[in-house]
Parts: sequence; structure tokens; C-alpha cells
Amino acid sequence: MPAVMEATRSLARRAARPETPARLRLWVTVTLLVAAALLVSACLVMARVQQQVRIIGDQAAPQAANAADLYFALSDMDAQVARLVLTSGRAELAGSQIDALGAYQQRGRQVDTDLQLSLTTATGEAERAIVLDLMHDLGVYRERVWQALTAGPSAAGYYTQATNVLHLDLLPAATRLREASEERLDQAYGEKGLTQTVGVILAVLLGGALLVLLIGLQVWLARRFRRILSPALITATLLTVLLLVPLTFVLVVQGRTLGEARDQRLIPFLDLSQARAVSYDAAADTSRYLISNGLDYYRQDFDRKAGALEAGDSGLPTVAGGSDVAPFNTEQVVERWQAFRAGHERIVKLADAGQEAEAIGLLTGIRRGDAAFDFSYYDAAVADIAADRKDRFDRDLRDVEILLTGWPWIPAGVLGLVILLVLLAVRKRFAEYR
Repeated sequence: MPAVMEATRSLARRAARPETPARLRLWVTVTLLVAAALLVSACLVMARVQQQVRIIGDQAAPQAANAADLYFALSDMDAQVARLVLTSGRAELAGSQIDALGAYQQRGRQVDTDLQLSLTTATGEAERAIVLDLMHDLGVYRERVWQALTAGPSAAGYYTQATNVLHLDLLPAATRLREASEERLDQAYGEKGLTQTVGVILAVLLGGALLVLLIGLQVWLARRFRRILSPALITATLLTVLLLVPLTFVLVVQGRTLGEARDQRLIPFLDLSQARAVSYDAAADTSRYLISNGLDYYRQDFDRKAGALEAGDSGLPTVAGGSDVAPFNTEQVVERWQAFRAGHERIVKLADAGQEAEAIGLLTGIRRGDAAFDFSYYDAAVADIAADRKDRFDRDLRDVEILLTGWPWIPAGVLGLVILLVLLAVRKRFAEYR
């Protein structure tokens, strides 16, 4: 009887013997395939995220800032032309005329640079068409400006034609370009967010599956072969954990950092730039009122723009405020704008009273209380906040780029080592069946 039982056990061991290497081979194959899938997906996702961050930093964000700068530069350029027309032929205002001419030339170069950059970074025919229309209309505008500055007594008529080109053609086209650039920025962020989400999901699913397979293989080998735990498999498991944790961390942190940079830095910067451009255009309405001999349209246009700057979501208290700005700095912007508006009201009253020379002197003077000084004082406060927001966005972007450095290759190195360790761990087990 004992002989029969021993023979039965021997037959059972022989029957089970072919099954063990097959199961081991299947387990190892699945583990290696999952590790390879995680390697490829992680490398591709991190490379794609890095590329999309570069698109945001090198193309989408600069294009949005450039479009906002274009609108602002166009508005100020026309304001300087109005100053030139007002001071033309007045020897006592020669200093103001020279200052206006220098500012006009500077803004002109700024507009040319912005248009060239917009043309080279345009990604679609619609954007390119907008830029080409802007270039054409800018040529018309400059022709009207030249006529206004050389027409003598007829300067007001030519300037009216120039400012009409600005408000009916140039600024609406600049608005369309700004909207297109902001849409492209949103699209770039959306695509990066999708890649980031896919990356986290793949890291959790494939990484979790790989950990389960590695731990399961470790347990199965220990039970099946009655061996102690495999150091190679333990190392492979630890390496997988040490990859998945920072990989997920990097994906989440870069997404949160760039999201906050857009919402708390870039968008407020663009909103403030838009308000700044509106304030420049409103300031030009004071000059236009004098040039047009008191045309009421410009008084109403100033009041409309000033009302928008003083209240609502696009008002200075909102766009120049926020958690990133000290309350004192916001108050300075609002108070300085109100001081300029008070100066505007005094200029209008002088003009209505027929005191044109006094009104022009108050408008173009450079002493405290003069409109030109008060507006420059206000603009300096706005420029400080705008520059700080732009600098902070750039720093956040650089931090993300540093955070992502090397990550397209790190998964390949770590998971390649994991694959080698798995093969090393089972090499002797397969050798037992040869």
C-alpha cells in the first residue's frame, strides 16, 4: 500500500512539472508587458507634457501678451498724435511736442514689433488675415497722421480721419487678434490638462497593475519553490514605487502651478493691460475734445470709458486688485486715476469757457496737477503691478520647466532596470526545468 501511494505522488509531481514553468512564463510575460507599456506611456506622456509647456511658454502666452500690448500701443500712439496736433505751432509747448513725438515713434516701433511677432506666430489663416489687415490699416492710419501733422489749419480734419481709422479698423482688429490669442491659450492649457489627466490615469492603472504583478510573482515563487524572498523582485518593486510616486507628483504639481500662474498671474495681467489701454484711449479723448472744438461725442466717450474703469469686473479696483496686490497699491491706482479725471473735468470747463490756451496748457503741462503729469503718475502705478504679474508668471513657468527636466527619460531608465531585475529573478527558476 505504501508503494502504491508513493507511485501516485510521483505521477502527480510529473504531471504538475510541465505546468509550473508554463505558469511562470505566463506570469513573467504579463509582468514584462505591463512594465513595457508603463515605460512607453510614461515616456510619451512626460515628453508630451514638456512639449505642451514649451508651447504655452514660448508661443501661446507670449502671443496673448503681445496682442494685449498691441492694443495698448495703438491706443497710446493715437493719444500722442492728438498731443502733437494740439501743440503744433505753439513755441511755448515745444517741450511737450518733442516728448509726444518721441512717445509716438516709440509706440510705432512697438506696434511694428508686435505685428511682426503676431505674423510669425500665427497658427491659422484667420489670425494671419487679421494681422495683414492690421498692417494695411496701419499704413492708412500713418498716412492720415502725416497729413494731419503737415496740414496746418486743416490738421483737425485729417486727425479726425486718422482716429476714425484707429477706432473703426485698427482697434476692432486688435480686439479680434487678442480674442484669438486668448482662445489659443485656453486651447493649449486644455490640451495639456488632458495629457496630464491621461498620464495620471495610466500611472495609476498600469503602475498599480505592475505592483500587483510584482508582489504576486514574489509570493507565488516563495510558495511554489519554497525559497526566501527574491532580492531582485524586492528591488524592482521598490523602484516601481519610487517612480510612480514622483511621476504622479510631478504631473499634478506642474498642472496646479501652471493653472495658478494662468489664473492668478497671466489673466489678471491681460485684464490690467486691457484696462490700461482703455485709460490711454480715454485720456486721448480729452485732447480730441479740444481738437474738435468741444464736440460733445468725445466728452461722452470719455465718461463712458471712465465709468467702465471705475466699476464692474473690468474696473481698476478689480483688475488692479487681488490677493497678489497690496491694498495700498490698488488704492494708489484708483486715486491717481481719479486725480486725472478731475483734471479732465477742469480742462473741459476751461475749453467750454473759451479759454483754449489755458486748457491746452493744463492738458500738456508736466507739473503736479497738470493732466499729463497726473496720467503718467497713474500709469506708473499700473505698470508696476502689470510688470510684477508678468514676472511672476515667467518665474512659475521656469519652475515648471525645471520640474519637468529629464522626465521624458527617467521612466525609461527606471523601468528598464525593473525589466532586467524581473528577468534576473526568474532566470534560475527557469534553469531548474531544463
